[in-house]
Amino acid sequence: MPELDLRPHIAGLPGSRIREVANAALDRADILAFYFGESDEVTPPEIREAAAESIARGETFYSHNLGLAELREALRGYIGGLHGDPGPDRIAVTSSGVSALMLAMQMLAAAGDEVVVVTPVWPNLPAQPAILGAQVRRVPLAPDAQGAWRLDLPRLLAAVTPATRVLLLNAPNNPTGWTLDRAEQQALLDHCRRTGTWIVADEVYDRLWYGDGPAAPSFLDIASPDDRVVVVGSFSKAFLMTGWRLGWLVLPRGAIDTMAKLLEFNSSCAPVFVQRAGLAAMAIADRFVPPLVARLKAGRDRLCQGLATLPGVTVAVPLGGMYAWFRPPADAPGAGDSLAFAKRLVAKHGLGLAPGSAFGPEGEGWLRWCFASRDPARLDAGVARLRAALYSAGSA
Repeated sequence: MPELDLRPHIAGLPGSRIREVANAALDRADILAFYFGESDEVTPPEIREAAAESIARGETFYSHNLGLAELREALRGYIGGLHGDPGPDRIAVTSSGVSALMLAMQMLAAAGDEVVVVTPVWPNLPAQPAILGAQVRRVPLAPDAQGAWRLDLPRLLAAVTPATRVLLLNAPNNPTGWTLDRAEQQALLDHCRRTGTWIVADEVYDRLWYGDGPAAPSFLDIASPDDRVVVVGSFSKAFLMTGWRLGWLVLPRGAIDTMAKLLEFNSSCAPVFVQRAGLAAMAIADRFVPPLVARLKAGRDRLCQGLATLPGVTVAVPLGGMYAWFRPPADAPGAGDSLAFAKRLVAKHGLGLAPGSAFGPEGEGWLRWCFASRDPARLDAGVARLRAALYSAGSA
């Protein structure tokens, strides 16, 4: 075969190590799967019915590039109730949160531009600017002795200079659960105002928040409409809509027309029936999301308590998100290679976890466990399988 002339930025991207582990579990009914970032609960019936009714009405045509006007207005009200009214002409509906992130990168980052990203992080985030030819600089969080990951704020501030085009942040963070506090957000916003750097804030986990208030601290709480701040949201997590692929962007004033053009060139628009599902989600948000978060918090507490009983395991209770991020004992067989370790857990113990190395080299030696399970007994059974893998004779 002739050699294919593919762009090096694309050909050199690593494949998903989470998918690699999941593929090893295909066709096995005995697997307890916690590797993907989604709940095992189905989308609420009101949301599913709204989409079905839309299809029955024949709403199978294009909509506005930016999304249905009524959905954008509903999102404005929803966001306003959490973080203050963003004002008109700042919201764009997208076909998924990840699409929203890529659109933000396309709007801001060109080949050769510098993008600083806080890691470890979901691998799609640093991959997107790399695809565009930008130069990605990683600034890692670091774990304390109890397993909670912390930001070295002076180090991040020093990394963001006038040469930095975009600062890319995911908080609450996938996978560590780390969340920016208000003082850190303000320091970063003030610094980026001085350097002229854009902030792209992936806040798709903002409602999966176990601290005070209905949502995690957001840049929308403190940024002005004219700040160089783009905030990304998604229906996937807080409304159990991972498979629907629906998200949004909150943009600075004056950027909406540019985003409308980018949407036209990428997907034209989100499907109308999916947007109708999004409208139904907005209608039930106040009564649906808080009980969901309470169930997730109970799952978090149950899983972290179970992991804490395992000798040598390091785990901290996350303040946000839907993951327990933990480190097995250093002397566990294969613990230094998280991908091999995760594959062994699948093959020998029927336990599906995400390898830490999937989130960058900073995550090597760690594992991610999604605790969004409607049945707490599944979490207990998973801990029992991990215990057997770590300590039972012949488990290696």
